[in-house]
Amino acid sequence: MEKQAFIASLTAGGCAGMCVDLALFPLDTMKTRLQSQQGFYKAGGFRGIYAGVPSAAIGSFPNAAAFFVTYDCTKSLLGRGQDAARMAPVNHMLAASLGEVVACLIRVPTEVVKQRTQASPSSTTYQMLLATLREEGVRGLYRGYRSTVLRE
Repeated sequence: MEKQAFIASLTAGGCAGMCVDLALFPLDTMKTRLQSQQGFYKAGGFRGIYAGVPSAAIGSFPNAAAFFVTYDCTKSLLGRGQDAARMAPVNHMLAASLGEVVACLIRVPTEVVKQRTQASPSSTTYQMLLATLREEGVRGLYRGYRSTVLRE
């Protein structure tokens, strides 16, 4: 993959991911609170609808950028050779799958902190990150990684 295409994938993917994540964040907060064991209103109701937005803002650009760069690089590597046209659907599938595996390395810790902050709006993103690291270590940030990768 040439440098200009790499930079275009990185920038376009990152910007697109961040715009989508930030635009839909209030809906995501409501969904998280509706699914909370505490119940919607005890988890914060409509108050603090942007609780956890810093982790989403920080994580969404690199998450989407990692996906698109991995996808494009993998696709360009697999797309070489005589059977490139015949194998194109398989190459796209493999590139997208690998892109999701790499992106989840960023997405899952971001989601863990974001969801915990959404369900406990009295805590800040930073406090929730520290609490997770103190109580569960780095492994706590990757809780649900395998199931997320399988879902994606």
